[in-house]
Amino acid sequence: MARPPTIFKRSANLLLQYIADHVGVGEALPTEQHMAELGEGSRTAIRSALAHFHECGLISDLKERRLLRKPVRTDYFDLDELRTGADRIREVLMERIYHSDLPPGAEFSETELARAAGTSTISVREFLIGFSHSGLIEKKPRGGWRLCAFDRSFAMELADVRQMFEFAAIDRFAALPPDSPAFAELRQLIARHEQLGSVMPTHHKDFPALDRDFHAFLMGQLDNRFAQGFFDLVSLVFHYHYQWDKTQEMVRNEYAVHEHLDILRALARRDVGGAREAMRVHLSSARSTLLQSIRVREMKAHPG
Repeated sequence: MARPPTIFKRSANLLLQYIADHVGVGEALPTEQHMAELGEGSRTAIRSALAHFHECGLISDLKERRLLRKPVRTDYFDLDELRTGADRIREVLMERIYHSDLPPGAEFSETELARAAGTSTISVREFLIGFSHSGLIEKKPRGGWRLCAFDRSFAMELADVRQMFEFAAIDRFAALPPDSPAFAELRQLIARHEQLGSVMPTHHKDFPALDRDFHAFLMGQLDNRFAQGFFDLVSLVFHYHYQWDKTQEMVRNEYAVHEHLDILRALARRDVGGAREAMRVHLSSARSTLLQSIRVREMKAHPG
């Protein structure tokens, strides 16, 4: 049997979360049109999701579509199955950078990255060529790739544009209707931040992955391909350069978790002003630590 397409899996997971939060046992599911909006997919994808729900014993039939039971964890598709090849390549590259396996100036090959990400070298090459426009990686003349560094001016420009996108995302989120599936995702993010905050500082190295999910959630509200491309650059830049100054890493991550929570909780209250102020504080902290990491890098490059 062929594997269901990613768009169907994403729609199914979004609908399952909506059902878990808003549909009682015995009640009928919304109309197909409404579910297409909730599942962010086509009606074809929604019908495939409904067939999957019926097969799992979640709904009575494909006509009345009454809920027989609440969704459980095994009804959802594994998140790993929802990631595209580019997602996996980006994740492997960033994790290696963050954990210092690839420090600035380090060289790496398409083959090793493809093997680690479980993708083809063609996919890796396409991703790296596209990302090389950021100036953070460069193609070596005789093959392979190299990580680069950047200067203070680049960092400040990046931080300024980041602020515009993040504030726009908050404003867009505030305009969502109360029944938007984004609120279910928001609640999940709050719970994940609270969980990580409860085990800090011993688990502070788990923060980068959560940080990416937090900002990806916000950028996703813009539904803008340019915003997504910019987010990829921001994620790599900030975590990449933080590695130059490890002395405050634990404290930095611990503060960031609480800063994220202030933003998320304000969004949950639909407090736009509070969310914008919390975001301003968070971005100011990020800008300061980024500039500090650049200073540390410059000192190591030119001691004395």
